[in-house]
Amino acid sequence: QVQLVESGGGLVQAGGSLRLSCAASGSVFCIATMAWYRQAPGKQRDLVATIRSSGSTNYADSVKGRFTISRDNAKNTMYLQMNSLKPEDTAVYYCNADTSRCLGRAYWGQGTQVTVSS
Repeated sequence: QVQLVESGGGLVQAGGSLRLSCAASGSVFCIATMAWYRQAPGKQRDLVATIRSSGSTNYADSVKGRFTISRDNAKNTMYLQMNSLKPEDTAVYYCNADTSRCLGRAYWGQGTQVTVSS
């Protein structure tokens, strides 16, 4: 199994920055792609950014140029640096780890709230 714990959320004014962290433990050697998702109240959970074990990244159009996903394999931690935050970025942010090739499933963290005030 894999355990994921997010941290770093909070309240910030529009234009500000936050850095989210996702610490993984357990069978971390099974983790391939990791990702950040977010879910605003009353909306579906959407993909924000992904990072493969190779380090290659992808971003949702809505966050390109403002968010940066990174991964420190030595610390088993993934990050999301969020700059130029907008009120529409307000959501619960979830960490996701794909272990389908090893454990046959993906794992989710508990989520961390990000609130951007206008």
